[in-house]
Amino acid sequence: MKPKLLAVVGPTAVGKSDLALSLAQQFNGEIISGDSMQVYRHLDVGTAKVSPTERKLVPHHLIDILNVQERYGVQRFVKDCQALIPAIHDRQKLPIIAGGTGYYLKALLRGLQLGGQKSSDERIRKQLEERLSKDGAPALWHQLEQIDPVTAAKVDVHNGRRLVRALEIYLVTGSIPSAQQDQPDQYDALLIGLNCERSLLYERINRRVKLMMQQGLLAENEWLRNQGTELPALKGIGYREFSPYFAGQQNLATVVDAIQKDSRHYAKRQLTWFRNQLPVRWFNLVEHPEQLTEIEQMVQKWRKTNDV
Repeated sequence: MKPKLLAVVGPTAVGKSDLALSLAQQFNGEIISGDSMQVYRHLDVGTAKVSPTERKLVPHHLIDILNVQERYGVQRFVKDCQALIPAIHDRQKLPIIAGGTGYYLKALLRGLQLGGQKSSDERIRKQLEERLSKDGAPALWHQLEQIDPVTAAKVDVHNGRRLVRALEIYLVTGSIPSAQQDQPDQYDALLIGLNCERSLLYERINRRVKLMMQQGLLAENEWLRNQGTELPALKGIGYREFSPYFAGQQNLATVVDAIQKDSRHYAKRQLTWFRNQLPVRWFNLVEHPEQLTEIEQMVQKWRKTNDV
């Protein structure tokens, strides 16, 4: 019998955290953050972490587990979840993954091999990292697009670390990353997706960024840059856009515009990815809050097929 796993996915600013918290309270669940940035301590505003008060209501995992100098990636996420999920089941609780990166979730659900052995070469990786530093992430992305457009469509053009890894796999193995075969589903998973009309979604994203500024996003970025100049966390949306500001090249208004734009583009990519890669059941709680009842009934029926 496959262990049950509930996931709440979708673009930013549609209420995923609120829904996950509500479902966890109703169905005796524990929440696993699927966000690759929420693992970092002190980065609270830009990553839109749930509040300490909300975390006291329901156990949350994979939040505030690393210092900003440390790296976190899909292999670590899968390993962490593979330890957390059975432990949550042992406590007679329902594991709920909230938000995060679609690729992370697919890797967990489908048991993707993530390169496996003989797909790493330190010399090649170093050469790619040197090129990344010299030419920038977009140059690597365009190379990846020519080699493997399927993988390139899934990777943020500014995500240098994932671009280096994808190109490393190709250069070491001679196989394109997207050729990796999915394994049978590892879990009895129910994926609930949240979305709303696009112009409304973009309006919500823009408002959220402005609220983050009011909540101290600038101060958070000042603190982060005092920790180092080559930190993995500096690649995230809400942090990378501040570099021109601290270099004296842009004002804060321009930075805010850039964060809003990057967030909107990321939301669009998230939706495209989930619709093409995973069997998500979509709902619009922003415009139709009454759909919450339908979601709750769906989860209840799914749980009864084999109780946790």
